[in-house]
Amino acid sequence: RQRLTRAFTRPRPGSSRGQMGPTTLPSSLLSPAMPRWQTIEAAEPEFAERVRRLFEAGRHKTIATLRADGSPRISGIECEFAEGDLRFGSMSGARKGADLRRDPRFALHGPTFHPVEGQEGDWPGEAKIAGRAFPDGPVVTDEANTEEGEMYVADITEVVVTGLDPEATKLVIESWTPERGLQRIERE
Repeated sequence: RQRLTRAFTRPRPGSSRGQMGPTTLPSSLLSPAMPRWQTIEAAEPEFAERVRRLFEAGRHKTIATLRADGSPRISGIECEFAEGDLRFGSMSGARKGADLRRDPRFALHGPTFHPVEGQEGDWPGEAKIAGRAFPDGPVVTDEANTEEGEMYVADITEVVVTGLDPEATKLVIESWTPERGLQRIERE
C-alpha cells in the first residue's frame, strides 16, 4: 500500500480537501479545517484535561459513523491523544473505515461507568467528542511494519462532558464548540 495522499488527510492551513475515494464529498463537508485537540487544550485546559481523563479511564470506546444509506453505525474502538491530535484506527476491511472515507463525520463516546448509589456526587461523568475524521496513514502494528488498517485524525466540532453537580441533584452538561467556546448548563 502507498501512503495516503494529501487529498485524503486533514487539510492544513491554506489547503483544501479534494476527492476522497471514488466520490467527491458534499460541499457542506468541505468547510475550512476544524480544530485539532491541541486547540481545545489551549483554549480550555482544565476542561480538556477532564475530557482526556474520562476517555482514558477505560480502553473501549464507542464510535458512531454513517452508513452509505445515511443510517448510523455503532462500532467499538480505541483512541489516543497524541501529538496534539485525537487519533483512532480502523482495521483493514472494517466498515467504519469505509464509512469514514465516504463521510468523515463521527461521534465518539468515552467509556461509561454508572454512578454508585449513595455516592452519586463522586461520579466523574462521561465524555463525548464529535467531528470529522480524516485518514492519516496506515496503522502499523508490529516491528515488521505490517500495515493493519488506517489511522484517522479528528477535526473536532464539539466536546461534551455530562455529569452531576456536587450534591448530585442536577445534571450538568458542559460543551465546547469552536464557534461559542465552553458553555455550562444545569438541569434539575
